Amino acid sequence: MALKVAIVGLPNVGKSTLFNALTQTAQAQAANYPFCTIEPNVGDVAVPEPRLEALAKVAGSKEIIPARINFVDVAGLVRGASKGEGLGNQFLATIRDCDAVAFVARCFVDDDITHVEGRVDPLDDLDIIETELMLADLESLEKRVTGLEKRAKGGDKDSATTLRLVRLALDQLNAGRPAFTAKVPADDEKAWRMLQLLTAKPALYVCNVDEASADTGNAFSAKVVERAAKDGAKAVVISAKIDSEIAMLSPDERAEFLETLGLAEPGLNRLIREAYALLGLQTYFTAGPKEARAWTIHVGDTAPQAAGVIHTDFEKGFIRAETIAFEDYVRLNGEAGAREAGKLRSEGKEYVVKDGDVMNFRFNV
Repeated sequence: MALKVAIVGLPNVGKSTLFNALTQTAQAQAANYPFCTIEPNVGDVAVPEPRLEALAKVAGSKEIIPARINFVDVAGLVRGASKGEGLGNQFLATIRDCDAVAFVARCFVDDDITHVEGRVDPLDDLDIIETELMLADLESLEKRVTGLEKRAKGGDKDSATTLRLVRLALDQLNAGRPAFTAKVPADDEKAWRMLQLLTAKPALYVCNVDEASADTGNAFSAKVVERAAKDGAKAVVISAKIDSEIAMLSPDERAEFLETLGLAEPGLNRLIREAYALLGLQTYFTAGPKEARAWTIHVGDTAPQAAGVIHTDFEKGFIRAETIAFEDYVRLNGEAGAREAGKLRSEGKEYVVKDGDVMNFRFNV
């Protein structure tokens, strides 16, 4: 399940610094001038999951395999990006290919780092980005109307459905509202996603603060958090500078550094988990002597669907899923103890998998 989150923002807000910290590499060039990122960088990042270590210890697993999520570092957008300013069209296409968007807002003051707009105002930054994405959506949709109308008049039902949703989106955008504000019938959600609207993607606001504000945030980030609540988005406070330093330390050094700063964990951990949840994802586990592994599924997936993530044959020939809650697995020292205590359940095709379930699938192909 190769899911992508685009890291988006104006130039010099800390996107590439954040990306470098996420991937623990220097793949993205962080420099004090616009458009230092010319090609979109993609980083494959492990989702922090302390439960995996506990499972591996109980199961005696030789290897731990976490769930993963992709982050894409997109070059800084500027006013006019929807019309091609600052290589805008190229990067808007990159965003369109992603499943969600992390908007990085500059919430720090530093006279040594130039702001493309000549001021620090995170809400205005967000407005600029949202406006450019809305204009890009408008242009994309307006180009499709004529062709859809012709096919719909010819009796093409799919085109008629798409046309109706395009007009719904245009109503919102022409009124100055992003597409996510539209009320889409449940039966149309798949067709709605197929429109690939930039302003319909799940959004996470990342407040990039100074080092001193890494724990509690500051006045700038408070405004962004308030904006996120109003927009129905998620928000997370992080100091990209601190996390880029933490990412280069050894585990022991990292723990000591965090303690010095009064932080319970790196801000990156919160960011990755929020992005994972933003996409409507959850985790189930498999555990044994060979490996303890986290598998990514959507919230609401059934046992056969979860089995299919491992292999399509598992879903096709699904018989049942032997399931243990994570807490019971660890508390009762594994599968044998859970079985003896009556905590191992045999679940059928209708079972909706819960986050943290430890599962073993029985199938026949």
